[in-house]
Amino acid sequence: MSETSSDIFDWSEVWYPVHFVQDIDQTKPTRFVLLEQPLVIWWQEKTQQWIVFSDRCPHRLAPLSEGRITEDGCLECPYHGWAFTETGSCDRIPFQAENGTAHTHPRATARTYPSQVAQGILFVYAGKPENATIQPLPIVSPLEENVEEWVMVDVFRDIPYDVTTLLENVLDTSHVSFTHHPRVGNRANAKDFLLEVSAVDKSGFTGFWEEGPRRGKLGSQKTTFVAPGLMWHDIAESPFGQVMTVVYATPITKGKCRTLVRLPFRFKSAIPRLAFKVTPRWYAHLNQMSILEDDQIFLHLQERAIANTDASYTKTCYLPTRSDQFVIAYRKWVETYGEPFPHQVFAPAETNRDVLLERYHSHTKNCRSCQTAWKRIQKLKKLVAIAILLLWIALPLGTIYQLSFWRIWAIAGVIPIMAGVCWKLHQLEHRFLEGEYPPTRNT
Repeated sequence: MSETSSDIFDWSEVWYPVHFVQDIDQTKPTRFVLLEQPLVIWWQEKTQQWIVFSDRCPHRLAPLSEGRITEDGCLECPYHGWAFTETGSCDRIPFQAENGTAHTHPRATARTYPSQVAQGILFVYAGKPENATIQPLPIVSPLEENVEEWVMVDVFRDIPYDVTTLLENVLDTSHVSFTHHPRVGNRANAKDFLLEVSAVDKSGFTGFWEEGPRRGKLGSQKTTFVAPGLMWHDIAESPFGQVMTVVYATPITKGKCRTLVRLPFRFKSAIPRLAFKVTPRWYAHLNQMSILEDDQIFLHLQERAIANTDASYTKTCYLPTRSDQFVIAYRKWVETYGEPFPHQVFAPAETNRDVLLERYHSHTKNCRSCQTAWKRIQKLKKLVAIAILLLWIALPLGTIYQLSFWRIWAIAGVIPIMAGVCWKLHQLEHRFLEGEYPPTRNT
């Protein structure tokens, strides 16, 4: 196929979601890698804006994300204290002469990236800044309607496989019954069904599943793919109300991406709406982590197998069922318009299971909600352990000081209860660090 301008999709000239703003820590810089470009995200208190720089100080290329936000609202490099305003200009160089002007030189400026917040998500423009104003944000259009009625479950995670593998997976409506059994799927629901797909073009495609999931119990489903990294399923008339699954895929490097998963609900009843609003954000994150791990324990191997063949996707994989139509349409888009890292190879050949299931570096460390909860649980566990120790000490002292029989037995009875609480806190603490294996579908 000869390449023309219409055949090429420029992955750099796109707005990408990088974080749910509710999960970013405003008190310190946050690092993220977008299309192999290291970025630093930081909050400018004076302007009440999220600022995005290249994560390289122009002085000696040290990572600005290891620095701090100063009292006067600058981002300070950790290496030699160069400080930058929200525009990227260098405010000061501590080691230059008193009347020095090196900080005003264009080479002292930090590279800035256009950024916007929409629908509670921070978007960054990866390409030429002058093009940012003419490129649309990839927002989810149904969420712009009935804004006050939506409740959301949001979670992000850095995934050890490509954006193309992630999007193929979430567009695949048939895998839920088996991969996510019994969390959100059921093997008994597997059956033949028909998917309808629009023409595939550079902007993406749409799909329709008339029967819908769970053997039609939830109603018809509409699917939208917005190139290059957004898809959503929309069930507008379920018995509970409108239910959506929204997935963003943001490329980090070959074999790694960040996913932002949003589960919007517009319930008919106020009771489930209230229940979702009062559920702690970190608790919802832990539950969604397990669902993501159901897939990623094997998808990194699937994508390497596909990458090792020169044949087309439909010749490499046998796709005889009508339920594969969304996957076929997506792979047609990839083969027509390209992928973000076409000339790179996967390395290593196989990812260690500990890497696939770890949660701290892929989520907890960069999530304000989970980081705060994790630290509080650690402190609470320590306090409970101290309380248990004090109760053990109190037992012989109670005998020495002739406490009543019932008081001694009360102290003795509390100890195993406290030990059980401590163990439960330990298990909860561990869930912020590592996922479970084997998955529930195999147990």
